[in-house]
Amino acid sequence: MLDRNNQLQLKGTVHIHTAEQLPSAVQYALRMLTRDFETVLGSKPELVSNSEAAELCIRFAAEQDHCPQRAEAFGFRFYAQDSGTTSPSTSMHIVGHDTLGLVYGLLEFSRIYLGIQPFWFWADQAIEQRSEIRIPCESYDSPEAKVRYRGWFVNDEVCLIGWKKPYPPSPEVWEPVFEALLRCGGNMVIPGTDLPRDGIHYKLASEMGLWVTHHHAEPLGAEMFLRAYPGRNASYHEAPELFERLWEEAIEEQKDMNVLWVLSFRGQGDKPFWIDDPAFDTSEKRGAMISKVIRKQYDMIGSAVANPVCCVALYGEISELYKGGYIDLPDDVIKVWADNGYGRMVSRRHGNLNLRVPSLPTAGDQGEHGLYYHTTFHDLQASNHLTLFPGSAAFLKQEIEAAFDAGADQYLLLNCGNIRMHLYSLDIIRELWTIGEIDIEQHLQRFVSSYYSDTDHYRELAELYRTYSEAALQYGLNADDLAGDEYYHHPARQMIGHWLQGKVDQPDPRLFWAVGEVPFDAQVKGFETRLASGMQQWKAWLDRCDEVLAKLGEDDRKRAIDQLRFQGAIHLSGCEGFYWLCRAYDDFRQQRYAQAFVCASQSMWCYQEGLKVLRQSEHDKWEHFYEADWLTNIESTVHNVDTLRRFIRMFGDSPDFFLWYKEYLMPVTEKYIYLENTHRNPLSDDELAKRLGEFFNSSF
Repeated sequence: MLDRNNQLQLKGTVHIHTAEQLPSAVQYALRMLTRDFETVLGSKPELVSNSEAAELCIRFAAEQDHCPQRAEAFGFRFYAQDSGTTSPSTSMHIVGHDTLGLVYGLLEFSRIYLGIQPFWFWADQAIEQRSEIRIPCESYDSPEAKVRYRGWFVNDEVCLIGWKKPYPPSPEVWEPVFEALLRCGGNMVIPGTDLPRDGIHYKLASEMGLWVTHHHAEPLGAEMFLRAYPGRNASYHEAPELFERLWEEAIEEQKDMNVLWVLSFRGQGDKPFWIDDPAFDTSEKRGAMISKVIRKQYDMIGSAVANPVCCVALYGEISELYKGGYIDLPDDVIKVWADNGYGRMVSRRHGNLNLRVPSLPTAGDQGEHGLYYHTTFHDLQASNHLTLFPGSAAFLKQEIEAAFDAGADQYLLLNCGNIRMHLYSLDIIRELWTIGEIDIEQHLQRFVSSYYSDTDHYRELAELYRTYSEAALQYGLNADDLAGDEYYHHPARQMIGHWLQGKVDQPDPRLFWAVGEVPFDAQVKGFETRLASGMQQWKAWLDRCDEVLAKLGEDDRKRAIDQLRFQGAIHLSGCEGFYWLCRAYDDFRQQRYAQAFVCASQSMWCYQEGLKVLRQSEHDKWEHFYEADWLTNIESTVHNVDTLRRFIRMFGDSPDFFLWYKEYLMPVTEKYIYLENTHRNPLSDDELAKRLGEFFNSSF
């Protein structure tokens, strides 16, 4: 019914009319909308067959609707209808130009009028219940997105694997991922990497309306060669028919889906193919082979699929060969440029090699271009995996808008991790791929107000998001050299291994990227100096975070702990753990073994605090969410440091593990008269470390 302001009023049980046969994607979206109505109005909508009895009609656009004639367009229209009374009623029609248009229309209705935000599930949004909804009877047409193909690479299966018991992950895991992507206006996805082929991830993504695409290490989505042909040499030069058989099977399996076909040729395990095929020892040979393979894949798809959309990932060595003029690509493939994993559009670091070659099309590059971009990354060095992207919103704006200006705006594949910890960055990219530009301050205010209910503290919450990047540890000279959580763990475990293997008389080459080609003692000191600064920064940010948390209501406080404090606590615990590890080494090399043991114990306790933070965040529906933290792997670091302190205790306290107690802790009155049969019960590592720490009058 209409109110006096010509607004459509919806209350109680809303009646919805749909076409009899809806595509599966629209059916999924309708179930989302039905759930949203029930959550907000407290009553489940009723589907009716008579459009005259419905307040809301969902259908494909007809000529009289004048819906924009382009892919994914939708509109809201209002029509008077004969209700059988003296005054006609009005119904709202959500009309779509195509399937995805209708899906977006339903989800945008939910956002605008029901208040359901794109990340409602992942942010634990508190959804306001209402007695009625008022909708102005004004036609609306959806704007065209800046980027034609836009979506996520869900490259964080470990958290999603550990979260629920079924493997490969079930719809219970994937549906919230795909729903959030659709609510962000995304239309394509790589649902994981190298998951079992009997999983439902690709099929479900397609059923929900998403284009599926592929990892650059899995061209055409084909099975890995060595998995299909174990024991064979993975050489296209030697056995092209075997590779092509896998490609044919992949094409046949996916030809009825919407697919962005990734053409590529890398070696098994996501590395250059010539590592397994060393005959290709020049850029000319390598480029010629990649060009040949990509052309063959392109022709195979073209013969089986009408009007296919193909792209080539200019990633790693392929980018370098392309820029050198060694690769020839079909004219109509989308060339996809990649950032370095840390958000800068330059070539990625390979071990210690960091050429930082610009990774964007130049004025002479013809055809269509796109981006493969990271807001989360895994590289065994300094990437962020468990925590939010450490760069600022201004940095993301600068890089993406510059890429669009360079013409890389046809495609944007975002490495989104496991969604939950990366919401702010994902929402920034959502606005960029939709509009093409962003006002970061206005966006931040909208983001905070969308997910927090305490209006009195929006400004302070926004300040925490804004200053998060300012607290990040700067480990190098480049603006994007900001430490993610892996920085505190992979280098630390490498350092421990180098130490315990007795190699301290030589530098660890694996650490050159971080602290230079200097002796091992200086490498350790280089980390210690950086970590000392990082500890101060993260401690100050976390203190400010706690001040704000103390002012929030229970729901907002819980949400802010998961979305904000969690991040700082992971950084601070890792930073402190690594710092005390470095201090332990300094004491050890000066043969202050008891002091080194205490420092190593303090290191372990700090890393254990990180584990505690993970466990505390696994509440309610998030139980076991970090069960499979196998990449940053905080638990492994704890075990490594525990091994180290046991090793250190061998120096000076062995073999009876009573000597340090006798030297430092035993009362003087007992030290020279005790009987061994009553005083030889060794203290545990933790108890000894705590009591020694107190004796040495340390700050810990």
